[in-house]
Amino acid sequence: MLESVVDKHSIANKQIPVFIGMTIKKLIMKINWGTAIVIAFVVFISFILFFVVRMSMDDRANHDLVTEEYYRAELGYQKEIDAETNARNLPEQVKIKKTPEGLLIVFPKGIDNENIEGNVSLYRPSNKHLDFDLPLSLSNSHLLIPDKRLLDGRWDIKISWKRQGKEYLYKESLTY
Repeated sequence: MLESVVDKHSIANKQIPVFIGMTIKKLIMKINWGTAIVIAFVVFISFILFFVVRMSMDDRANHDLVTEEYYRAELGYQKEIDAETNARNLPEQVKIKKTPEGLLIVFPKGIDNENIEGNVSLYRPSNKHLDFDLPLSLSNSHLLIPDKRLLDGRWDIKISWKRQGKEYLYKESLTY
């Protein structure tokens, strides 16, 4: 009966090959706390690098620029700043309201509706295929964007118009 009891240290004393000629006893003796920390760091860094490489090569993780012609758009940024300043200096601001019919854009009173030309751009940060532009045509002081064109979520709205040779720009981010 005593012969059937296995001594706890008998496995470490036997010469069982583990890693190409190493025994368990030699392996245990070589791994101290410093080596264990180094092994943990190497495993962690390998894990992180694996996911970095995997995500950068994956087609589902599309890393497109916000605009296709980014640098060309950057050169016209001062004009954009001036147009935003012009819109802020109007007596009344453009107002955007959510209604059951859709998104209602109300322009300031006193603006000649027939002499305005411009467009409304709706940009969806999560999906560039949902972006669309509408020409600005006002019969009265408001424009309605139908509810069927807008999905729930975040939208960046950019309204640019020109009146009497002066450019105006209004930007707003909203959750529909």
